[in-house]
Amino acid sequence: MTDLVEPQKVDIVYETEEPVRYEVIDSVAWITMNRPGFNNAQNGQMTYALDDMFNRAVQDDGVRCIVLAGEGKHFSAGHDIGTPGRDLHKDFENRLLIPGHVNKPAAELLYTREAEQYVGMCKRWREAPKPTVAMVQGACIAGGLMLAWVCDLIIASEDAFFQDPVVRMGIPGVEYFAHAFELPPRVAKEFLLLGERMSATRAYSFGMVNKVVPRDVLRAETEAVAAKLAAQPRLGAWLTKQAVNHVEELRGKSSAITAVYHMHHFSHAQNDLTMGSSIAGLDAKAMAAANKKQAGE
Repeated sequence: MTDLVEPQKVDIVYETEEPVRYEVIDSVAWITMNRPGFNNAQNGQMTYALDDMFNRAVQDDGVRCIVLAGEGKHFSAGHDIGTPGRDLHKDFENRLLIPGHVNKPAAELLYTREAEQYVGMCKRWREAPKPTVAMVQGACIAGGLMLAWVCDLIIASEDAFFQDPVVRMGIPGVEYFAHAFELPPRVAKEFLLLGERMSATRAYSFGMVNKVVPRDVLRAETEAVAAKLAAQPRLGAWLTKQAVNHVEELRGKSSAITAVYHMHHFSHAQNDLTMGSSIAGLDAKAMAAANKKQAGE
């Protein structure tokens, strides 16, 4: 007898072979999510490409700063829960000390996959030794928050908004649970329990965003900030990142993420047992409709 299960046969249709673009301009690496047709929803193809591009930027001595951006109207609509390119059951070459997921049964599949693609990679990107900037426009929802939050600075357009509506699925926030570090505790509870959009201006008032600028100057403002970061001494910038990250660790950030990760997967398992769906039967279309209704659109 074995506790392994056969991988599910799922037809995956990738709309692009370049889910992430990469270019270096004046010592700044621009990593751009490139699934605008699906609002840069993050499938495995994109997540592993992001990891490759972060590593490429770190290994290039000519790169002094990294900018993470999203092509199109929105920065990121979060994790892919409903496009033809959703590749939940596709095996990828693992970069972290975590086993493959596709041959794991039941809840173990998601637990293993998300430990690799979400929490593991986010923690690694946060520790990149070079300054990082998230350039955020439009929607930054759920899994999109994780990508912005791992960056050292966030520059947002006036039309940007932030949201984590996954309590609607019975899940206590996304896997990289930094909510109570990015926001005051009572505001974090509001953000999660109500699941409402938070404007860039309000996010700025809590220190979650560094600058809010008109959409038409977002790129130029980000370029200016990145140029200043790229001009800083290499080691000094790295040590400064380590110093502030260490203070967050003293406050228990990684321990909190680990603890809530287990709550997150208890919720997935409960949903599977009671509803036959780890995300409570809410696909991308249903979540988008609920979000728009809540926002009065």
